Amino acid sequence: MTSVGSEISAEAQQDSVRAGRVLRVGPLKPSLMESLSSNYDALVLPDGDERAAFLALHGESISAAVTSGRTGVDAELMGHLPNLGAIVHFGVGYDTTDVDAARARGIGVSNTPDVLTDCVADIAVGLVLDTVRQLSFSDRYVREGRWVAEGNTPLTRQVTGKRVGIIGLGRIGTAIADRLSGFRCPISYHNRNEIEGSPYTYASTPQALAGGVDILIVAASGGAGTKHLVDSDVLDALGPQGYLINVARGSVVDEEALVSYLSDGRLAGAGLDVFADEPRVPETLLGLDNVVLLPHVGSGTIETRAAMQALTLENLDQFLADGTLTTPVTR
Repeated sequence: MTSVGSEISAEAQQDSVRAGRVLRVGPLKPSLMESLSSNYDALVLPDGDERAAFLALHGESISAAVTSGRTGVDAELMGHLPNLGAIVHFGVGYDTTDVDAARARGIGVSNTPDVLTDCVADIAVGLVLDTVRQLSFSDRYVREGRWVAEGNTPLTRQVTGKRVGIIGLGRIGTAIADRLSGFRCPISYHNRNEIEGSPYTYASTPQALAGGVDILIVAASGGAGTKHLVDSDVLDALGPQGYLINVARGSVVDEEALVSYLSDGRLAGAGLDVFADEPRVPETLLGLDNVVLLPHVGSGTIETRAAMQALTLENLDQFLADGTLTTPVTR
């Protein structure tokens, strides 16, 4: 596969020298790391004791940082990069970057929207089916010889016709709603503001949304504004017959409360692709058969990761060429 970056690598490398250096912050897709190294002569931010000396030596030369939503660029790091003009994210999430600090310093921030919408929506629907019908549990049941020894698994619940609530009806949330409409699921949602012309029912608070649905899907952006948006009050409203699906960020859900509710039978089950302290997953969840656990793979397909890489490099190339970004979060 030929990426945008490799097609114009020589020109981009020359621009990089003129405009300043490129800095990689945190681990990225291996092919993207290779492209940044070979085509842009990117520096790599070290961890630990080496960081201070590295920033003292190179900080003023950095004009663009490439990172991911799992790592980000905080205000402290920005302070060591006085000529930083852009923070380019591989991924749709950017909650680990201090966007307010970037905006105050005139630093552009970009992400890779749209290209991962379908795959994340697919995973959300997959988690709904797996969690409600207990597919992963049933697979383990057969593999462990329990079908022979214990007979059939307990009955589960059907997905078709279940009332679904979505927190965050953006690109991904809308794609999830479109898919689940095919299951004849009544859809409602909560956003900061009601969406004019939406065919779905609006709920003014997450608690009100949870109280009227069987399945609550979290698709909201991460960050300080949504931290623990799904708290014990929301989980209470969802109730012991309700299911929680999270394909957003672990921070959006009060994970400690969620573990307690699942352990005590105050929720029917959960399907989780994200966690509060990845890659660490609460030990209690590992032993629960009504919980499906995925290692943050919502966008983890060959096609989507290639598209994300191409858009990341497109943002970087455009910034190095004219100082603008293709898909800016801030300008």
